[in-house]
Amino acid sequence: MRIGIVILPDQRWSEARRRWAQVDEWGFDHAWTYDHLGWRDLVDGPWFDSWTTLTAAAGVTSRVKLGTLVASPNFRHPAAFARQVTALDDVSDGRVLLGLGAGGIGFDSAVLGGETLPPRQRVDRFAEFTELLDLILREDGTTWRGAWFTAVDARNNPGCVQQPRVPFVLAANGPRSMRLVARFGQGWVTTGLGGDDIETWWGTVAELSERMDRTLEQAGRDPATLDRYLSLDSAPVFSLTSADFLAEQVARAARLGFTDVVTHWPRASSWYAGDEAVLVEAAALLPELRRAG
Repeated sequence: MRIGIVILPDQRWSEARRRWAQVDEWGFDHAWTYDHLGWRDLVDGPWFDSWTTLTAAAGVTSRVKLGTLVASPNFRHPAAFARQVTALDDVSDGRVLLGLGAGGIGFDSAVLGGETLPPRQRVDRFAEFTELLDLILREDGTTWRGAWFTAVDARNNPGCVQQPRVPFVLAANGPRSMRLVARFGQGWVTTGLGGDDIETWWGTVAELSERMDRTLEQAGRDPATLDRYLSLDSAPVFSLTSADFLAEQVARAARLGFTDVVTHWPRASSWYAGDEAVLVEAAALLPELRRAG
């Protein structure tokens, strides 16, 4: 089991720098940030660009994988985004994990003045975004005219450090998105399907894990070739309520076949409110948490 952590981009670098350096020192396997122009009720507070943050984080870390949880087509074009991905993979010496999703509704979909797309169209756009991004990152000189994106001789030189490209970790809960995972993903990440209590949430996670098994079988893909990431804090109870509780959640995820789990750096209030002392305790137990998984 690998253990990851999300650091929201809501702190000035003078504070955020310490956090990114610390997770590398503690030995977390991967560290992530959100890729939004603004997020939920935090939109009126401080918020910083994900890609600039990750590039700075690459400079104060040496081993931890770095990624977006998750980037989306809401405000990104594959041709321009491919250049950013390639640059970060180079700066980090091949430590990028590229989390990708369909993009939700809310501030990101409204701030640029565009229409809010219904779910089916968002998945259509996500599928084309993923396919085109995959192509540009693997091949130099891509021309594409699709329903959502156009590219003319898009270049990728010198290409990614990780070959044939950086790993895609695709967010998917529905059948169409899961088929996209089976086709393009080196990893799959899920948040479950909600629920008023934690047992209900875990029931949805089990259902989704079984659905992914069936999807891979139908696609003729070996399940061992896909890493499975679970965002623990989509549950109605914060995973860092205590170190013991985190250990319980890691073990449950492992029993369902997940290879990776992700928690969040505790915040003073609102989303992921918690005590940093619990994080410090959990970090000291990382070897045990991995074995528990």
